[in-house]
Amino acid sequence: MSAKEMKTYSFTEMKDKYIGKVGTKERDEYEYELRMDVLGKMIKTARQERNLTQEELGKLIGVQKAQISKLESSANSATIDTILKVFKALKAEINFNVKLEDNFVKLA
Repeated sequence: MSAKEMKTYSFTEMKDKYIGKVGTKERDEYEYELRMDVLGKMIKTARQERNLTQEELGKLIGVQKAQISKLESSANSATIDTILKVFKALKAEINFNVKLEDNFVKLA
C-alpha cells in the first residue's frame, strides 16, 4: 500500500485562504481583533500577578470594575489613555509600534 503524501499549510497560508490576504478589510479586522484580545489577556495576567482584583485595579485608575472586566475580555473598546493608565497602575511597561507608509515609528 502506498502512502499518499499529505500537503501541509502554514498558519499564514490558512489565514490567507480562509480570512483574506494581508491588506484586505477582512484580514485587517481579524488582525486588529486578535491584537486587542491579546492585549486584554496581558492586562489580566499582569493584574493577577500583582494580586489585584478587578475592583482594586479600577480604583487605582478611577474606573468601575465592569470597565476592567470589559478591558480584559476585549480591549478594543478602550482608549489608549485608559490602557496606558492600566499598565502604569500595574507597574508594567507597554510599547506601541506604529507603521506609517514605508516608515516605522516605535513609541515607548
